[in-house]
Amino acid sequence: MIYWIYLLIAILTEVVGTTMMKVSQGLTRLIPSATMFVMYAVSFIFMAFALKKIEVSTAYAIWSGLGTALIALIGIVAFRESFNMAKLFGIVLIIGGVVLLNLKGTG
Repeated sequence: MIYWIYLLIAILTEVVGTTMMKVSQGLTRLIPSATMFVMYAVSFIFMAFALKKIEVSTAYAIWSGLGTALIALIGIVAFRESFNMAKLFGIVLIIGGVVLLNLKGTG
């Protein structure tokens, strides 16, 4: 169970890091830029911890898929990026793919 918490921390810190990348305005703002690097480092550390017990294919798919979906939602809500049915469908497909990977069973 703890390894799934590590994966969740890895996802959330990666999402914060990516958000800070946007806020840093091309690495021209010191605090958001520094925060971005710290969050990415923390994300990779916790991903490494998670990989001790979670299969790399599953962990990476969840990390990248949920991170992508969360960043898309943050872009729409916080940065007023465009929203349309194609984006919504893409987010649903990403989340659906993550769910399918987790339903793969043990065989």
